[in-house]
Amino acid sequence: MESIIQHLEKVRTTGPLVQNITNYVVMNNTANALLAIGASPIMAHAPAEMEDMVNIVQSLVVNIGTLDQYWVDSMSLAAKRADDINKPWVLDPVGAGASSFRNEALIQLSKFHPTVVRGNASEIMAMAKVRIASKGVDSTHSSMEALDAGKELSSSLQAVVCISGEVDLIIQGDKVAEVANGNPLMARVTGMGCTATALIGAFLAVEEDAFEATLSAMTIMGIAGELAAAKADGPGTLQLHFYDALYQIGGGQIQERAKVSR
Repeated sequence: MESIIQHLEKVRTTGPLVQNITNYVVMNNTANALLAIGASPIMAHAPAEMEDMVNIVQSLVVNIGTLDQYWVDSMSLAAKRADDINKPWVLDPVGAGASSFRNEALIQLSKFHPTVVRGNASEIMAMAKVRIASKGVDSTHSSMEALDAGKELSSSLQAVVCISGEVDLIIQGDKVAEVANGNPLMARVTGMGCTATALIGAFLAVEEDAFEATLSAMTIMGIAGELAAAKADGPGTLQLHFYDALYQIGGGQIQERAKVSR
């Protein structure tokens, strides 16, 4: 667990700039989560400033939740620039498989070699072109059911794939790690998956090993959810305590609570 603690400390001491082209629903949530963990969010999405923004940030987060052509244009410009200058970026394929427009956007974005792809089981299965019926942004499959699809997607994109679920899977080719932290109440708060993606962006900004960065982010996300749930009366107060947990989490809690297997 020492590497997870070290990555967290590096985020806090360096305060990396993380650009987020994300959906309307979660902008405030993800910005607050990044601030709480010690990163600095930039919520920029205008096409005219995409190249300039990607030049100055340490990582890029692309989330297709509330998609239209304006967003696709901005995301494509940003992802292309990140690819061109070898800057890490993470793709969140929200609602993959729900519409042809969404799928076409993902095909376009995939051309720019995302460093990490994080989604729920159904989204990862759809991206891997496994034939499923999508249920929008909520997963209808467990992360374990999507393991083979995740491996296929990781190999085809040469990217780390993270499948969120009761047990999170972090996949790089045939290498797989599991993170069993978290609390069921987290699923009752909108944008928790999007928040996980943003946190991965923060850790990618300070750690070159994308597999280890993703593992650290998901472990800390899960532990923070557990700590928040222990104090919460419901979804509203869970979100409140979640930010506090991200801000306060320390090495001792990570050592004590992390449920990571490789």
